[in-house]
Order: sequence, then C-alpha cells, then structure tokens
Amino acid sequence: MKKVLVTGAGGMLGQDLCPILEDNGYEVVETRSSNMDITNPEMVKDVIGKEMPEIIIHCAAYTNVDKAEDDLKTTELINVTGTENVAEVCGKLGITLVYISTDYVFDGTKTEPYTPQDRTNPINNYGMTKYEGEEAVRSLCEKYYVVRTSWLYGHHGKNFVETMLNLAKTQKELNVVDDQIGCPTWTVELSNGIMKLLASKPYGTYHVCGSGFTSWYGFAKEIFEQANIQVNLKPCMTADFPRPAKRPFFSVMDNEGICRNWKAALRDYLDLRIESEDEE
Repeated sequence: MKKVLVTGAGGMLGQDLCPILEDNGYEVVETRSSNMDITNPEMVKDVIGKEMPEIIIHCAAYTNVDKAEDDLKTTELINVTGTENVAEVCGKLGITLVYISTDYVFDGTKTEPYTPQDRTNPINNYGMTKYEGEEAVRSLCEKYYVVRTSWLYGHHGKNFVETMLNLAKTQKELNVVDDQIGCPTWTVELSNGIMKLLASKPYGTYHVCGSGFTSWYGFAKEIFEQANIQVNLKPCMTADFPRPAKRPFFSVMDNEGICRNWKAALRDYLDLRIESEDEE
C-alpha cells in the first residue's frame, strides 16, 4: 500500500481528496498547518522524514485572490516559500510531488483553450505566486505533477455554487459577470483526475478541470436550472463590479479528456447536496 501525505487536508479539496485516495487503496497521512506548517522548513523536513510517503499532494495554499493583492508577503510566504520547502524535501528524498496550481497563471488573452505548453503570464498576485510555486517544483523535483485546475467548488468550503444558492434564498434578482470564461471544476472531479495521473500518466504539467466552458453567468444559470430555483438572473460586465485583483477574461483549459463535462459533474454535486440535506 502506497503512503500519500496530503498538505492542506482540512481544506475544500483536501476533505474530498483524502477519502478518494483511501478508496483507491492509498494509506493517507493528513497534514494541516497545526501538524505541518509548510512555512517552517524544519517542521516540513521532520514530518516528511518521519512519515516517508511515496507521494505528497500539496493542496495547502493561500487562495483569497483579492486579499492577495493587499498582502503579497503572506501570499508569497505560503504559495512560494511553503512550496519550496515541500519541494526541496521531495527532491532530496525522491518523493513524487503533486502540486495543485491554477488557471490564473494565464493572462486570458487567448481565444482557444490553453494547453499545458502555452506561455504563462499571471495578471494578479495569486496567479503569480502559484506560478512561482510551479517553477519551484520543476527546479527542485525530478518526479512531479503540476496540476492546474479552475473555478473549484466542493461541499466543504466557500465557493461559487454555494454562494449562488444562498443568495437565491434572499434575493430575487442577481447580477453575475458574463465576460469571464472558464471551466467549473468539482473537487471530486479534480480528485479523480489526480488518481488518473498517478495511475498512468508520465510526470509533467496537466490541466485537470471540468470539460467544456462557460461564463460565471452561464454557470449560475445552470446551477439554478438544475436546482429548479427561480431567480431573475442578469448578465453584467467585470467593469460593473471592480475588484482588487484582475481576472483573466478567458482562462479555459484543455484537459485532454481527464475530467467529465462540467454540467454532468454539477448535477452529481447538487444531487449529493440534496441527499446530505435529507439526512440531516
């Protein structure tokens, strides 16, 4: 049985990934900042040296895109220095490192889906620090998967799907941005995609996101249609709702068939959500 250590195990992705790893026959070591602070290099060496996993899946990250514009120091500490600390130990011990990255490494100026070989050009601090994390992994590790994902949602964290469903309870009219295009991705789909990489793909950089694409407005429309909720949904432009961090207008990624269509995944997510509500 292969041992996998997961950083950020208490996060939205980690809480879905860990049970899926166990279902796939892995022994899972869950770490959080309390038992392995990735910004503390000695702690990282000690914990990894003691556990000696064959694989580390590095989910821990600073992910608040807008706050990252005001607090680059903290964002760099976690996303760059923290990743360097983990990658350095992986490189020295020959551990396979799976690094979770983002579509925000791209500037959004393309008009067709980004491939893993396309040039990166982040336009906000979050994307820049995640790209610098990618570079650390590539320079310090021989055995690695850089996994770029996008528009992530899951049952265990704050996300767009839950925000829309909660807003619909109190507001009959919603304005949602229609000029940013991307690939919605359920954490379970991302987790299953990682399983595929570990099982059969050569080391390298991959796009693991929902197949197909939409705008945030299109995403919201599909959420309400599938959930059978009546809301007066209106498309608006990014310029109508200025935010601290710039977003790429087109961050669609080619996933090479690794994940299902985003609409099918959303259906399963909403079905599971209803089941869990019925059990409570």
